[in-house]
Amino acid sequence: MKKAPVLFLGHGSPMNIILENEYTNSLVRLGKILPRPRAILVVSAHWLTKGTFITAREIPEIIYDFYGFPQELYDIRYPCPGGKEQIEEVSSVFKNASIGYDNQRGLDHAAWSVLKHMYPDADIPVMELSLDVQKTPQEHYEIARKLAPLREQGFLIIGSGNIVHNLRLVDWDMEAAPFEWAVTFDATVKQCLLEQNHQPLVEYEKIGKDAMLSIPTNEHYLPMLYAAALQDHDEVLHFSYEGFQNASMSMRCFSIGDLSDD
Repeated sequence: MKKAPVLFLGHGSPMNIILENEYTNSLVRLGKILPRPRAILVVSAHWLTKGTFITAREIPEIIYDFYGFPQELYDIRYPCPGGKEQIEEVSSVFKNASIGYDNQRGLDHAAWSVLKHMYPDADIPVMELSLDVQKTPQEHYEIARKLAPLREQGFLIIGSGNIVHNLRLVDWDMEAAPFEWAVTFDATVKQCLLEQNHQPLVEYEKIGKDAMLSIPTNEHYLPMLYAAALQDHDEVLHFSYEGFQNASMSMRCFSIGDLSDD
C-alpha cells in the first residue's frame, strides 16, 4: 500500500463550517486530490487529557464544542463511522507506551469541521488522538514519530489546530488585518517547515515575544508539531492554504507526501 500523506489544517472559527471562502474551498480541493484513506486519525487541539487516548466508539457522535454561534451550526451532522476495526493498528504503534481507549467521546470540531468540507459523504472511519497536557512539546514530537507506520497502512493523519491562535486578542471581523507579530511568527514557522528545521519549532518559546503572543497556550500549536514530525527527509511539503482570520489566527495548512493516486 502506498504511504498516505500527512496534513496540518488550521481550523479557526467554527463559522468556517458553514462558510464558502478561499480557506474552505482549499479543503474541498484537498478532499478531491488526496488518495482515499482507509481511515483518518485526527490529532485534535480540542481534546486535552492526562495521558494519551484514542476514540473507540463504533459510531462517534459529533461534539458541538462552541457556544453562541448560529443555530445552523448545531443542526449539522457528520455521521461517519468510528475506527473501531482499526483501533488495534493505532494502539500497536505505541508498543510499550501507555495509551488509553475512550469508548464514550465523540468527535470535536477540530475533526468534523474540516472533514465536512473534505469528505462530505462521511463514509471514512475517523478517530481522534488526544493531547496529553503533562507532556512537553519535545515529548509530543516524539509521540508523533511513533505514528509513522500508520501511513504505510493507509491512515491519513491530520493535525488540526492553528499555528497562531490568540483568542484574547481576536477581532470578530474575520477579514480584519492580521497583527504584525502574527504575520512574523507565521512566516518564521513557514521557513522552518520549508527547511525541515524542526527543533526551533519544538523550542518555540526561545523565538521570543512574537511566539508568546502567537501561542499564549499551545494546544492549537501542538498538532502542527505532530504533522511536521512525520515528514521524511525526501518528502515534499506543500502549503495548501496561507492566510489569516480574525487578526490573530493563522489559517495556514500544509500537506506532506505524495498526493497522487499513482
